[in-house]
Amino acid sequence: MKLGKILSAILALAIILNFNGCSKKETGPIKIGVLLPLTGSKANFGEMEKNSFELAKEKINKAGGINGRQLQFIYEDDTGKPDVGRAGAEKLITVNKVPLITGGYSSSVTFAAAAVAQQYKVPFLVNTGSVDKITEPEAFNLTTKDGDKFYIYRLNPPVSEYASGLETLLSEVVKPKTVFIIHESTAFGTKGAKSFKKSAEKLGIKVLGVQSYSEGTVDFKPLLMNVWKKRPDVIYMISYVMDAAMLMKQARELGVKPKLFVGAGAGFTMPEFKANAGPASERVVSATLWHQTLPIKGAKEYFDNYIKKYGGNGPDYHGAEAYSAALVVADVLKRCNGDYSKENIKKALDATDMMTPFGPVKFTSYGKKIHQNKMRTYVVQWINGELKLVWPKNLANAKFEYPINWNKVWK
Repeated sequence: MKLGKILSAILALAIILNFNGCSKKETGPIKIGVLLPLTGSKANFGEMEKNSFELAKEKINKAGGINGRQLQFIYEDDTGKPDVGRAGAEKLITVNKVPLITGGYSSSVTFAAAAVAQQYKVPFLVNTGSVDKITEPEAFNLTTKDGDKFYIYRLNPPVSEYASGLETLLSEVVKPKTVFIIHESTAFGTKGAKSFKKSAEKLGIKVLGVQSYSEGTVDFKPLLMNVWKKRPDVIYMISYVMDAAMLMKQARELGVKPKLFVGAGAGFTMPEFKANAGPASERVVSATLWHQTLPIKGAKEYFDNYIKKYGGNGPDYHGAEAYSAALVVADVLKRCNGDYSKENIKKALDATDMMTPFGPVKFTSYGKKIHQNKMRTYVVQWINGELKLVWPKNLANAKFEYPINWNKVWK
């Protein structure tokens, strides 16, 4: 009888403790979803970003993890295709039960996945997908006043702002009179071309033409010859890495020699661009969102640690975005104080205000956008096989080489 009373008392105490939130504390890893192109034509970008997520995770967990718990990333391969990305996001949410998704490389895939995250009301921290509408609630049938209902956040600038640093270089130094725009036909390329056309017109640069091409094109010579007939001062290209390399190799073969070749980030800053374009990569200029020599705490450390672990020539801005997104995820989770519900994570994202190796991160609203991090952009140039920061001048680690003697550079 006495034993029965003791057992009843223990059971009652357990029930009381459980109702008061004193149940057994969870100790397993905190699982966060990451959507990246790990196979397919954009796998080189996905590999760099996955490596960077893993590098950050090791640093976070070595320092004690998330309030004593380990951080774990669950990766879904979107293969660079919107329908696969959509399915991957749904799997992370409904099967893996993650309370937060990050990653998101190509714009079309990221937008498709963002629609799924919005539908399930799961926060999605985008770190690379750049088409403007990703952080525009109207694209998801909401209004800019619906911040409490909008679950999409973006660390990187939108594509319409990529050329902001480049604009000053063109207007102050190059001063071109004409430009021709070439772009791949995805959402990223199309929106980027439209935005740069407006920028050029604002600067008084005559746009001689805008020409798109399909992903997977291997023969750019007819396109390049049509462009060169117009003799533009600048050829502006929006391309992923293999297309970027092929465009420049074939431009060199044809003797296409404008005053300046300019890339819009994407493939033109990747180490694989130089490896595949060879001598044709020399003196090509590109907009960029980051460089390891910028006076940002942790930027050079991340770059050096990446090379130490993975080798190669080091990461570009895509890797820095992913690495910093992982640090933002850790900061957000730490501020959740053990409550990793979707709504609590969303509140923590709203309050984010931190410095990362990619730069400052604070989600703001302007124009049609909300939950958008606003950052400055820069200009790099391939000089003697190295990607150098050349603009703005006060931050540069190399002198911008212009005018360019293509006969000498291309030998």
